[in-house]
Amino acid sequence: MRSSYQVRAYNIKHNCDIKEFLEAYRLLLQRAIDEVWARIKWIEEHDKRRRLIPIIPKDGAFKHHELRYMLLNEWHYSKHYVDSAIKQAYSIIKSWRRSYIKGERSRRKPTVRRKFVRIKGTLYSYRDGIIKVSIRPHEEYLKFDISKAWFLSRAKGEMGELVLNEKYLTITFREKVKETKAKGKIAWDFNERSLDGFNPKLGWIRIDLAKLYHIHRAYELKRRRLQMMASKKHSLKRVLIKYSRCERNRAKDLIHKLTTEISRKFNSYEHGLEALKKEAMFTRSKEHNRNIAKSDWKMIQTFMVYKAKVQILNPKNSTKRCSKCGMMNAPKGALYRCEHCGLRIDRQLNAAINLYLQMEGLSPSPKLFSELMKGWSGFTLTGEEADEGFDELMRSIRLVNTKGYVCLPKTT
Repeated sequence: MRSSYQVRAYNIKHNCDIKEFLEAYRLLLQRAIDEVWARIKWIEEHDKRRRLIPIIPKDGAFKHHELRYMLLNEWHYSKHYVDSAIKQAYSIIKSWRRSYIKGERSRRKPTVRRKFVRIKGTLYSYRDGIIKVSIRPHEEYLKFDISKAWFLSRAKGEMGELVLNEKYLTITFREKVKETKAKGKIAWDFNERSLDGFNPKLGWIRIDLAKLYHIHRAYELKRRRLQMMASKKHSLKRVLIKYSRCERNRAKDLIHKLTTEISRKFNSYEHGLEALKKEAMFTRSKEHNRNIAKSDWKMIQTFMVYKAKVQILNPKNSTKRCSKCGMMNAPKGALYRCEHCGLRIDRQLNAAINLYLQMEGLSPSPKLFSELMKGWSGFTLTGEEADEGFDELMRSIRLVNTKGYVCLPKTT
């Protein structure tokens, strides 16, 4: 049985005046990025297209000596912050490089705009409910009293890295947990107004996201009315910012409750989630683009990652591929029809089955499809019917009758 670490973070508000320190660290981090960027080598690669690939310098003499001494020259705070800046600069550039290779970023150098600092364990001490952070050695410290913090009774494991910004101190706790063998796997197909999951034993699981869609739609209409008047009345811009913040918080709260319910109801299951990218789904249709923009697939994925065991899946052709014979079709409407084997099945269920096969490392075949469907072809509805009223915070998870699929003989 293997072990892994689970990290949880908690925020506490503070009233410390640290604007000067945060600005100094932002400039330090930007300078570290500038120096590493200046030493990047660009190699021309000939594959499908001709482009330049960046090679980040890994020389230990530069990273741990030359760059460190260079940054220490004009730094008047604790030296360990320089080490944090170097580590973070490399992390930022490596993240940029991964996105650049995928074609998601340009050759423009990353710029640090947010004011925050990561505090290593060597820069703070914790004793009797007081966190003491070193700013200048033996001269200046910050003290944070967390003895009455609500999360101390919940926090497990050892205290890890701190993140400090102008308003909040983020405290992380790292707990060692044992990985248990999963009961099974559930593949989830993300759609605009529903999550459709599939597991051979559990069947087709549909979770209604209409409430989440309604939150975004309601605030979209509110902003649309105010935007027409905001150009004449500048005070309305603050109201627009307030509405955007409320929309984000309400959606985040609902997704937290939803993902918590999924992780508890399907405890010890491994969840397969699609890695969808909104920018690749936009078309010339404004209505379609607005509907895609209202979706919170990435947030659902982010919350599920630390609440359950998750496998990220490639969504390519999951909707077009027939889950029985593997042939490609162009589905229209809610019903998927295969021109090769004659299968008629709900389009979203078909995608969920394909994603499940990907989790198991299997390819579609008529024999495998029959095995998957054999155990639950007469599945009946369990749980409550979803309430159509908008006062309900979350629609209940429910299993759907799967007799909607029909296998027709191939026509000649």
